Formats: sequence, C-alpha cells, structure tokens
Amino acid sequence: MINQKIIFRILGFLLYIEALMLLFCSAFGFYYHEDDNVAFTVAGGISILVGGLFSYLGRKAEKRFSRRDGYIIVSTSWIVFSLVGMLPYIISGYIPSVTDAFFETMSGFTTTGASILNNIESLPHGLLFWRSMTQWIGGLGIIFFTIAVLPIFGANGVQLFAAEATGPKHDKVHPRIEVTAKWIWSIYLGLTVVQTFLLSQGGMGWFDSVCHSLTTTATGGYSTRQASIAAYNSPYIEYVTILFMFLSGINFTLLFFLLFKGRVHKLLKDTEFRWYAGIVLSFTLVIAAVLAVQRGGDLEGSFREALFQVVSVQTTTGFMSADYTLWPPVLWFLISLLMYAGACAGSTSGAFKCIRIAMLFKLVRNEFLRIVHPNAIIPLRISGQVIHSKAKITLLAFFALYVGVVIGGWGVMVALGLDMTDAYGVVVSSIGNIGPALGTYGPAYSWAHMPDAAKWFSSFLMLIGRLELFSVLLLFTPGFWKKQ
Repeated sequence: MINQKIIFRILGFLLYIEALMLLFCSAFGFYYHEDDNVAFTVAGGISILVGGLFSYLGRKAEKRFSRRDGYIIVSTSWIVFSLVGMLPYIISGYIPSVTDAFFETMSGFTTTGASILNNIESLPHGLLFWRSMTQWIGGLGIIFFTIAVLPIFGANGVQLFAAEATGPKHDKVHPRIEVTAKWIWSIYLGLTVVQTFLLSQGGMGWFDSVCHSLTTTATGGYSTRQASIAAYNSPYIEYVTILFMFLSGINFTLLFFLLFKGRVHKLLKDTEFRWYAGIVLSFTLVIAAVLAVQRGGDLEGSFREALFQVVSVQTTTGFMSADYTLWPPVLWFLISLLMYAGACAGSTSGAFKCIRIAMLFKLVRNEFLRIVHPNAIIPLRISGQVIHSKAKITLLAFFALYVGVVIGGWGVMVALGLDMTDAYGVVVSSIGNIGPALGTYGPAYSWAHMPDAAKWFSSFLMLIGRLELFSVLLLFTPGFWKKQ
C-alpha cells in the first residue's frame, strides 16, 4: 500500500522550505527598491498555504515509507516545487506566460540552464537570485537536502536516497545516510563560498559572484548576464569558473575523502575520475589545436576557449565564454559527443556519466577477449572491484532506455515543428540537463521561440533526465501501482 499521508506530510515540509526561500528573495526587492518583492511575498504565502494543506492531509502519518513511496515523493516534489517556483515570474509580470514560467523554473530546478529570456539584465535582483537559487537547491536534489533532516519524521532516508541519487553507484561517507547528506552538503556549500570569494577578487560584483557560484556548484549554468561568462571578458574569471565546474563534476564522495581525509590516491585510482579527466584533456587538446590553427597560433586563447566549453558541456553546466556553433563543423560533432558523456556519478552533473561509459567500453573489450578465449572467465572490474551481473544488466537497460528516449523525443520534437538539427540538439540537451544545444538553440540563443508544446515536452525530458529516467518513467508502468 502507498502511504499517502507520509507523502503529503513530506511534500508539505518541502513547501515550507520553498516558502522560506521565496520570502528570503523578497528581501532583495526591498534592498534594491525594486518591484518584485510583492511577487515573492505572495508566492511565499501561497507556498505556506499549500504546505499547510498538505501537512493537514498528512497528519498522524505512520512514520514509515517504502521504496515505492520514495519514488512518488521524489517525482512529485520536483513538479510541485516547479509549479510554486514559477509564481514569482508570473505575479511580477516579467514572465507572464505560464508555459514560459514553468519551463524557466523546471530548467532551474533540474539544473538544465536552458532559458526563454532574451534580456536577462532587465530582471530585478530578486528574480535573478531566485533563478540561481533554484539551480543550487536542485543541484544535489530537493529530496537529498531533506534527507539531512528526515529524523524529524522518524523515518529512514534510504528509500529516498535510492530514488534521488544519480548514477550507478551510491557511495557513503558514513553508515547513516543523513550524516552522509550533511557532509556532502557541507562540501557543496564550501565550494560555493570559496568560488564566490575568488570571483569577487577578479572584478565581478558580489551579487553576480554569489549568483554565478550558486549555479556553478550546481552545474546549472544560469547567469545574471545574457552573454553568460563571455560578458566579463576576463581570463581570470573564466579559469576560476573552469576550476569549480570541474570540481563540481567529481563524485562528491571522492571530494570528501580528498578534502577531509587527504586521500589523494583514492581520487587518482578511481576509474571514473580517470575517464572524466581523460575526456576533458583529450577533447580540449584536439579542439584547441583546431582553433589555434584556424586563428594563426593563438595558443593560450584557443586553449582557454576550448577548455571552458569542454568542461562546461561535459559537466552539463552550460556556461558560455564563446559560441561553439561558430566553430568549424567538425568541432560541433565533438561537442555533441560531450553532451552524452556527462561527468561523474555522485556529482551534480547530468547526462550519461563517465562510470557508465567506462563500464560499456570494458564490457565491449571483454566480449572481444571472450571471443578469442571462449573458456576464459573475464570479470568486469571498476576501480579494482568486480562488477556483478545485476549491475551490468542495469547498465545495458539504462543505455537502451537513454538511446530510446533520445530517438523517440527527437521524433516528437520534429512532429511539434522543430527541424531535424534543432530537434536533436534540444532533446539531447534536455535529457542530459545541459542547457545550450545546437543550431538555433545554441549557447548564444534563448529557447523563447520554441513552440509551447515543445517547451512542455522539453520540461518533461529535463525531469526524467535529472532523475535518471527510471525514477519517473516507473510511475507510468501498471505494475508500480498494484497493491502487491
């Protein structure tokens, strides 16, 4: 049986958290004497009222929930958060369309970073901060944040962690999942604070520094400028952003062992990290070489431009220091490959993840060896550990589903009016939570001219991509809702 009361109770608690964030953003309107403070106050009040209703419906809830309850809570929380989170845009009148406001909010919470805005600088400070805050909260996950305080409900967070955590491996830094969540949130906050300080030392104002740090750590990519990081024309700011995008793409468990335990060898021996760093280095060198030849030997500029775009796309952050659609077409192909890669499992990045790529390559290699040596027992090893058959089956199922969703989504987007190139880029970008796509939806353009139906479908793809496909699509299977 589904425990409806505990679901309502947790959703109500989450809406109280969102109300606090909305009311906090209203302070920017008062400080800067802008007109969005009323919108945040009203939206915060609505969030409290709806949260109170959910809490009432969840009164006297049994302090237990199953894995099935966890999947329902995770999926519905992202939708409810986005529905309430779009209210400031609509009430303030800066994004009056419900479709556009929901798209912008879902893109924020899923850390996709695609935007329908054509003049970001025209937004008041409160809305700019809210855009960044949605990505920061969505970075490690709405539910993952709640896990740290789940003892309030007398409940265990394992079921929610299983539904929320991304990637095929869920390492822990502590036997208790709520302690693990608190440590990881501490690292998350620490990276944000340090980057804010460093950006402010490079000529970026404190407000912009905070907003960009929130969206960098979340690998989200929302900027306070229409031209993104390119607007600052600063090599220092670009290198600082590159560093923290790269760090945010590393498994946060590895960052914990590196920063708090000093275990550098654990990071360097990790198979996924080596693949992650190797992809960044190899793609950067190839792209930089092509750009340098094209530009007559500008080595540093070509290297920085290549490195920034490679790290931004692979970590699915989506910041821009240059428009890669203006590069030679062969480099578009390389960028499109990076859109599938993603960074590490256990990080805030989206897409396929390097651990799955490493496992697939090793499975193919082992199959070739098995053909040559049919009687040999050839285990699949990742970071020295043997991967069991169940994990291999899950990997192949995820790969097949990912490719299937891309192909199916591509067809839907074409049917909704996008041309072949644009449709492909939008689908890959949405499901991978990347932000910039290809063609007319590239890094220098907004998604405002996309048909409304395509925006709703893209929002759905963002959600299932952020929750690793199965967590959401599972709810559409008849077996999930059976009592037994």
